[in-house]
Amino acid sequence: MITTLENETRTLDEQALTTLRTQLRGLVITRNDASYDTDRKVYNGMIDKHPLLIVKCRDVADVMATVNFARDQKLVLAVRGGGHNGGGLGICDNGVVLDLSLMKSIRVDAANKTVRVDGGCTLADMDHATHAFGLAVPCGVNGTTGIGGLALGGGLGYLTRRYGLTIDNLLEADLVLADGSFVTANAKQNEDLYWAIRGGGGNFGVVTSFLFKAHPVSTVYGGPMLWHLDDAKEMMKWFDDLMRKAPDDLYGFFAFLVVPPVAPFPPELQSKNMCGIVWCYTGALEDAENAFKPIRAFKKPALDFAGPIPHPVLQSLFDALYPAGMQWYWKGDHVNTLPDKAIDIHLKYGSNLPSMFSTMHLYPTNGAAAKVGRKDTAWNYRDSTYTMVIAGIDPDPANKDRITDWARHYWEDLRPHGAGGSYINFMMEEGQDRIKATYGDNYDRLVTLKKKYDPKNLFSVNQNIKP
Repeated sequence: MITTLENETRTLDEQALTTLRTQLRGLVITRNDASYDTDRKVYNGMIDKHPLLIVKCRDVADVMATVNFARDQKLVLAVRGGGHNGGGLGICDNGVVLDLSLMKSIRVDAANKTVRVDGGCTLADMDHATHAFGLAVPCGVNGTTGIGGLALGGGLGYLTRRYGLTIDNLLEADLVLADGSFVTANAKQNEDLYWAIRGGGGNFGVVTSFLFKAHPVSTVYGGPMLWHLDDAKEMMKWFDDLMRKAPDDLYGFFAFLVVPPVAPFPPELQSKNMCGIVWCYTGALEDAENAFKPIRAFKKPALDFAGPIPHPVLQSLFDALYPAGMQWYWKGDHVNTLPDKAIDIHLKYGSNLPSMFSTMHLYPTNGAAAKVGRKDTAWNYRDSTYTMVIAGIDPDPANKDRITDWARHYWEDLRPHGAGGSYINFMMEEGQDRIKATYGDNYDRLVTLKKKYDPKNLFSVNQNIKP
């Protein structure tokens, strides 16, 4: 028995399922298959959903067939790229999961400094391919992140201040729409769709491939510096002042963390609650030491791992610390200012992390990202200084309530000091008011385009823009 999008209960059409199987080169996984419980898992272990089918697509034709099947059968459809989404929006109960993980083709055009990436690729996949040519695309801070979800939501990372958001480097995308048709969206074709997918999430179709502009980034100067909590208030104020004035080549995100109890961290710091900044300097390497002299001179860090590092290594530095399957609860906000009252709240919660893995990050979103107009893409918060994420994380499901309560209370206390909206990639299921606040003045235009491209809301398992 299935429950349709229209809340009707009926029997699955077995003939339609048989027809789907004959149309695919990929795999159809049902609840009777041995791999089902493995294949339904996503990065966030807190998410435990049971789809009716998981379709692992091998090519665009498979995607088209799966979209047509889900639409015709009126089934809930979730689209999964890397499966990294904090809210578990790449999975659903009682519906179809369109899984892109087998679609991993990548082609670098070194002469034109572009890279075409399939929707199933992770950041590590893309970094591996581009690094061989001395290139990189601005994207996140974990190699395990899927490029599809990250890019459609905006895309923050180490290169944001220098080269903008991931969407600012998206030249075009190939999509399968709700009616099963295949289109390309760029500045000359389907321009309205091109605008919408740059920040509008998975609301408008299944992106089967992205074409990105790449930049000459190979070895950067970066890595973490850590300070004791006694220095946290001073360091946070100093960091805020620095990031407002720094050249675009200098990037760092501020964090509260617990030092992992493993090498290469020194024994005297292991398991300590500290604050830190993870740096990425994209200027000339011969200038890096001079650029960091005033940083090191302000207050000597208790740990200093900053130095020359290949960009893909920096990008994946924390991947081993956060394997798939841990419990995650995320809350986020855009932030314009860091007044003393907000810093005091950060100190209250940042010095009382509920687990070794829980953290708060402040990602700068000024520099190059702020030079794009707020109406130029669906991303609305071009004038924010930071995007913040509060992440309660633990491997033990028994600690689910503890990490969730900490993240919620932290976020609620900070709300009066936020900019009013969030970043869709840092949201759980938070309701329409939060989605509208996130898109601000761009929301009505997104609704108009949703009505055009997905009038029956087939693509609803996302931060949904309702038609």
